[in-house]
Amino acid sequence: MDWDAVRYVLAIAREGSLSGAAGALGVTHTTVGRQLKALEESLGVRLFDRTPEGFVATAAGQDIADIAARMETEVLELEGRVLGRDAQLTGKLRVATMDILLRGAPELFQSFTSRYPSVELTLSTSDTEVSLNRREADVALRMTNTPPAAYVGRKLGKVAFAVYASQRLLKEHGKRAHYGDLPWLHWDERLGMTWLDDWLASHAPGARVALRLDVSSLGLQEAIAAGLGVHFLACFVGDADSRLARVGPVAEDFSRDVWLLTLEELRHNARVRAFMDHVTSAWAATSLTPKPGAKRGKRSA
Repeated sequence: MDWDAVRYVLAIAREGSLSGAAGALGVTHTTVGRQLKALEESLGVRLFDRTPEGFVATAAGQDIADIAARMETEVLELEGRVLGRDAQLTGKLRVATMDILLRGAPELFQSFTSRYPSVELTLSTSDTEVSLNRREADVALRMTNTPPAAYVGRKLGKVAFAVYASQRLLKEHGKRAHYGDLPWLHWDERLGMTWLDDWLASHAPGARVALRLDVSSLGLQEAIAAGLGVHFLACFVGDADSRLARVGPVAEDFSRDVWLLTLEELRHNARVRAFMDHVTSAWAATSLTPKPGAKRGKRSA
């Protein structure tokens, strides 16, 4: 068996489906199915059980997946060491960030591409953390209070959060409305965001959940602005939207550090180093950095 065949088994084991593996590998669903069928026929064993919940690896399939994961780690470590010696400010650079950070500071990326036009920058935005070890990105710009110990990087700042409501909704409920008096937006139960249940039980007992959502940060902001309910937003987002107003003070327990992260073996790569230095120096000028006299919550809740 060669790596090209083994990596399909690893992808299916991780994703649990042919379509998920196809997305991870950047190939078609048909290609993954064909590769799996050919490998099972050549080995004379079934590598996955097809169940209603997805593809579940058999003992043989799990053995191959485990070996493939070790092979992948060694190959990627070697690749990282080689890339770490690259002194050229040309070529590809993949950066993973979050939708909210891209919306809040697009100038970080625009100014970098203007300054280094020979670097081919690719951005991926998702609230799901990527794996730098698996080479899903070279650099990650994330909001987290617990950055992975295996990564190296720089803490750029902190993002504060507060509860926001539409101006119209607050007018309907009165200026002295408390958290429990207002309709709340909540997350789709499938997302497992039970932290909000605990917070509401403590700070807004009896509060009504008006709507559950599975949306991006922009979708959440628009739902609040439409008066569908109240929810937490980053203060740099909520304060800049004239349709919204803070309800209560900044929620200090929910503040998140912003980290710029990479792998130890990539930190001296010319493109990685240039990006990290550029973002670090440009950070203070972004809307993500609190400015003197920034809007503060004046309502009690």
